[in-house]
Amino acid sequence: MKNVELFQNERATGYNQFVEKWITNYHYFLDCLPRLLKEIKKKDLLVVGCGTGNEIERFVQAPEHWKITGIDPSPEMIIQAREKLKHYENVTLTEGLVTDLPIDTKYNAATLSLVLHFLDDNGSKLNLLKDIAERLEPGATFVLLDITVDKTQIRQNLEIYRLLLPEGLDKEEISKRLHRMENELHLVSEERITELCTAAGFEKPLRFFQSSIYMGWITKKK
Repeated sequence: MKNVELFQNERATGYNQFVEKWITNYHYFLDCLPRLLKEIKKKDLLVVGCGTGNEIERFVQAPEHWKITGIDPSPEMIIQAREKLKHYENVTLTEGLVTDLPIDTKYNAATLSLVLHFLDDNGSKLNLLKDIAERLEPGATFVLLDITVDKTQIRQNLEIYRLLLPEGLDKEEISKRLHRMENELHLVSEERITELCTAAGFEKPLRFFQSSIYMGWITKKK
């Protein structure tokens, strides 16, 4: 996966504050994850794009005991995750890409949150999903969260998103954020997400979460 967008400097150190401001119901989504996956018998989880460890934190606090592998290409994000999760022996954190993980190690569940929209739909999105699928057992559960819009109504989508943002945000900052989402991120429709998942070797994903332009799906490896 080429041209990976890394979180560095203030973007990395301020990530947790960023998601608090800009991703509505972010914590509710994370709280759902252990409950969605609690019935999996072999609790061996891969967290792709683990960032500062927010998803992993939910799993180590769950009643069930998980063996967790987190991977992220951003060194500064991994440093924060290691500090946050340093007391948990069941967590392994790796700086790198999914392709750096051994192909013969298989997981029974995986998550991918807020990553796909950074990748162009020129094969990069599909390749990442294929790389994840190759490292999962048949029937393994996969949970995905991403920004999702219909290109024909993106401005209406973003207007609703703007209305749901917290009070007190700087108007210029909001404008820059909306401009970046419309013009710089690689956003695709829900239909395209379904196409990508099925082409990568997953079943048709089921949408179980939506908060404005953020949508979450659950599926299984075929």
